[in-house]
Amino acid sequence: MLLFLPGLACDARIYQPQLAAFPDSRAVNGYGTADTLQEMARIALDQAPETFDLLGHSMGGRVALEVYRAAPERVRRLALVSTGIHPLRPGEPEKRRELQAIGWENGFEALIDEWLPPMVAEANRSDPAIYPPLRQMSIEAGQAVFDAQIHALLGRPEVDSLLPRIACPTLVMTGERDTWAGPEQHRQIAAALPNSELVIVPGAGHMIQIEAPDAVNTAIARWLERPA
Repeated sequence: MLLFLPGLACDARIYQPQLAAFPDSRAVNGYGTADTLQEMARIALDQAPETFDLLGHSMGGRVALEVYRAAPERVRRLALVSTGIHPLRPGEPEKRRELQAIGWENGFEALIDEWLPPMVAEANRSDPAIYPPLRQMSIEAGQAVFDAQIHALLGRPEVDSLLPRIACPTLVMTGERDTWAGPEQHRQIAAALPNSELVIVPGAGHMIQIEAPDAVNTAIARWLERPA
């Protein structure tokens, strides 16, 4: 089975094209108000079979690393998509709390309308099949879930010591136009992993699964063919 992990303010809907393309797949439909990556990983493991392939997007990539840390023997293949491995950067807590404050002061829709546009490649923001469903999904997450997930991201554990131990076939993928977690960041991720393949998807932004589903599905299919 292939298990998909959603990112910040996302749920299983972010993976609709992949769930349709891969019948033996399932997506974790959010993490409730879990406020640590480790707790999110436990939620994912509770929904997984004994062994499985695992793909995490954005924050979900960090959750995937915690799943692997907790149960490496259960993960056959790993995919880290539009994500990061870096520790907290200078000013990151302040910037994330400024974003949260938009929701507290002006309503959660205002927060999403500030946060979401840069997550989608500019050329795709006017596509009615891409942007409106993403916006609706994110708004429905709500402020409490968003705040819990920001808390988890700000408390993320280090992964530098974990990465060299990940021996399973690992797909590292991002969009060419992802301004949040771009190609150079993913080159560094791939370089830190002993058994990785790097894929850069042309024209896609951060919400790569919805923006470029055919290219993403092709990369996933090739990754699933690698011997585990």
